[in-house]
Amino acid sequence: MTAPARRLLLGVDLGGTKVECAAVHPDGAIEVRRRVATPQGDYHGTLQAVARSVQDVEQACALPGDAAVLPLGVAIPGSSAPGDARVRNANSVVLNGRDLRGDLERLLRRPVRLCNDANALAASESAADGAAAGCAVVFAVILGTGVGAGIACCGRVLEGANGLAGEWGHNPLPWPRLGAAWRESPAGLCWCGQRGCVETFLSGPALAADHAAPGADAQAVLHAMRSGQPAARAAFIRYCDRLARALAQVINLLDPDCIVLGGGLSNAPELYAQVPARWSNWVFSPEPPRTRLVPARHGDSSGVRGAAWLWRDARAGA
Repeated sequence: MTAPARRLLLGVDLGGTKVECAAVHPDGAIEVRRRVATPQGDYHGTLQAVARSVQDVEQACALPGDAAVLPLGVAIPGSSAPGDARVRNANSVVLNGRDLRGDLERLLRRPVRLCNDANALAASESAADGAAAGCAVVFAVILGTGVGAGIACCGRVLEGANGLAGEWGHNPLPWPRLGAAWRESPAGLCWCGQRGCVETFLSGPALAADHAAPGADAQAVLHAMRSGQPAARAAFIRYCDRLARALAQVINLLDPDCIVLGGGLSNAPELYAQVPARWSNWVFSPEPPRTRLVPARHGDSSGVRGAAWLWRDARAGA
């Protein structure tokens, strides 16, 4: 089962609901993968969940000697400022202000590199085997517990001077609807302290809250919509309209060749017909946009691939 040690890379996708760890080949093929639930509101529990996942994957690979300890790339729902090791802007707020990289290095006794989870998605899906292969400009979106995005230009992830490129989820939802049924004005408060952020309308919890059915999560809303329940259908149409507006603003700014959707809500096939049918209303062009809207080809594994690739160049020269 095992591959030569120098050809394996180790990645973790640290999400709001799951920790996924995988041993990945440089070409993106996954050798071994493990998933556990993310401890909620518990930083030290999160560190331990990552450590257990890493140990389980390395044991499953059964690598010999020193090769059993692989360098680790971790995709997180946040970022760090240039020159500052502390995590910021994470919707998993227990990570904020923490030296996550340093803590993992001490716990796992190996070098660790961090990246934003949407940047990892952009790296994976703009690669030769990704959904946006060959595209010059790619906008990669995570629609999950939180909402984020990454930008890849000619296959290279754009991070920006402040490490903020693609922080789409914490811009205001554009062209807000004023009708009472839409509940977009006045805008709700986001965990980041601002009001009306895209994340407050397009995350999985936001869809569930908009449907306002007790105990329903986003997947339950989608199931109810497909079962013909009018209230769920209305909530889903509002969601598509909001996503179309938010992405139309991206098209007006970046004019990407392709927009790739990842995260749990990206698995709803109805989005790929409903959203492009609407976004022309706000795109600044008399012709329908040529931008393609597609699901991530590697699904839930795209983030962990991108995280592992943080070490690809270093391992290639090992």
